[in-house]
Amino acid sequence: MNWLMETLEWIADPTHQSGPDGLWALIGQHLAITGWASAASVLIGVPLGYLVGHTGRGRMLVVGLSGAARALPAIGLLTLVALVAGIGLTAPLVALAVLATPSVIAGAYSGFDSIEPATLDAARAMGMSPSQVLTRVEIPLGLPQLLGGIRAAVLQVIATATLAAYVGAGGLGVYLFRGLKTQDYAQMLASAVLIVVLALLIDVLFEVLTQITVRAVRPRL
Repeated sequence: MNWLMETLEWIADPTHQSGPDGLWALIGQHLAITGWASAASVLIGVPLGYLVGHTGRGRMLVVGLSGAARALPAIGLLTLVALVAGIGLTAPLVALAVLATPSVIAGAYSGFDSIEPATLDAARAMGMSPSQVLTRVEIPLGLPQLLGGIRAAVLQVIATATLAAYVGAGGLGVYLFRGLKTQDYAQMLASAVLIVVLALLIDVLFEVLTQITVRAVRPRL
């Protein structure tokens, strides 16, 4: 209980909230890293997932590669990329995008898999072309699963982005590694508490976004 109080006091201390290493600056860095890595995973994962879900081709290859990517240790992958790209922002962005992409791919193609074959047959019977079936039936109906996959990917990135500080890329992990080095446990717990709060807020945001999006799309089907 004392550690929790000390952590809250550490967070509330005005001297820890401003400057290049202040709370707000590092929160901004953490969100920026999360945003860029998540965006990269979406740009890679959604087309691949849609290709697999719509055509059924390459499923074993994509699923196998996704499974292999999920099994990669985050710290090991980050270190490997940093050895090639050097210290800075590139290594964590690449590593985090690789780790997050499988969740996006899974969300994309599982959304297509969840559609009843009778629904697709009915769309084709109405004279819809393959592109119309994709854009007017499969994508809208698969949207909840896709958002679920993106949601899982973003939450994973938020947690793992702590390691960005390991290669000098900033973020809330700075407090974790600095506190570990100086045995400042309040600072370490502050890092963990802030990351948990960010994850919870973004999770709620995704829940609201999912509900709004589904309600907006469903009536058009």
